[in-house]
Amino acid sequence: MHGLDRAIRSRRVEGVNGLSMHCLEAGEPGRPCVLLLHGFPELAYSWRKVIAPIAAAGFYVVAPDQRGYGETTGWDGRYEADLAPFRMLNLVQDCVSLLARLQIAEAHVVGHDFGSPVAAYAALTRPEVFRSVVLVSAPFGGTPISTRARGVHDDLVKLGRKHYQWYYSTREADDDMRRCPQGVHAFLRAYYHYKSADWPGNQPFPLAGWIASELAKLPAYYIMELGKGMAETVAPYMPAREAPWLTDDELRIYASAFERNGFQGGLQWYRCATIPQHAAELTAAAAGKPIDVPSLYIAGASDWGVHQKPGEFEGMQGGVCSDFRGAHLIPGAGHWVQQEQPDKTAALLVDFLRRA
Repeated sequence: MHGLDRAIRSRRVEGVNGLSMHCLEAGEPGRPCVLLLHGFPELAYSWRKVIAPIAAAGFYVVAPDQRGYGETTGWDGRYEADLAPFRMLNLVQDCVSLLARLQIAEAHVVGHDFGSPVAAYAALTRPEVFRSVVLVSAPFGGTPISTRARGVHDDLVKLGRKHYQWYYSTREADDDMRRCPQGVHAFLRAYYHYKSADWPGNQPFPLAGWIASELAKLPAYYIMELGKGMAETVAPYMPAREAPWLTDDELRIYASAFERNGFQGGLQWYRCATIPQHAAELTAAAAGKPIDVPSLYIAGASDWGVHQKPGEFEGMQGGVCSDFRGAHLIPGAGHWVQQEQPDKTAALLVDFLRRA
């Protein structure tokens, strides 16, 4: 696989909560384990630049292609599929089962983007397994997003806008991206660029609340124009050349995976996140409890993900995480911080993991 350090190995782990799970790993089994959980639209490969440095610091690092992604199999990617396997608590169970199959009793967990809430709920509901947690890009506010939605969508429509997570929950989202006119490779190039520090429009600031007039201040990749899909939304932001942090050869790894599988496996996560029944399940599981294991937050200074859910960044530090060890906003990085600024990200992770 292009761009992987020699220390990184590819392996398949069978019998993981019904999955045959593909993982990247480095370091010696038996050392303290660090589980790295990617987001959307990403892969285990998204951690390629930090896996070896963490392993070199004395850890055994495991980064799986999560349910719905990459070379992991055993999931149903049809829109009509049963959504139950993609529920948040079952994604946590995937992590627990993977560790069990590897004969690992406990681990540190790190999650980026949609992997961040998986890591958060893993630490919240299974603290005997997950001894510390690092949330990357997406803060954890303790309240499922669908419980906040009342009325805001109607107000966004009046402004000619729509929320990307509810768009990702529609039947047409997968086809829009998988069969877009520009092709998957060009779509992903523009999407990754638009959410990175390379796009000068990413100058995030806190929003006053979960109301349409405030959400509409977010870039169009979060609060989209009403009549456009994501492929059309990002197309005008196609950069003239490849990024130094994501070459075309590296991008082909992503493009080939999503051309092969489509995006629906990852979109199932969004469908679960936007239904009230799922929010009720998570609320019951959390039962108002904080995350009590040591926790850390890392994001790019140019990442709007810090503020896309108003109040979560502040709430995370104000009691949602009871043993919070710091929030780090890394200059020169947007949403893809572990790829845009891998050295700084790895250094922060290693320092935290050694102390935790």
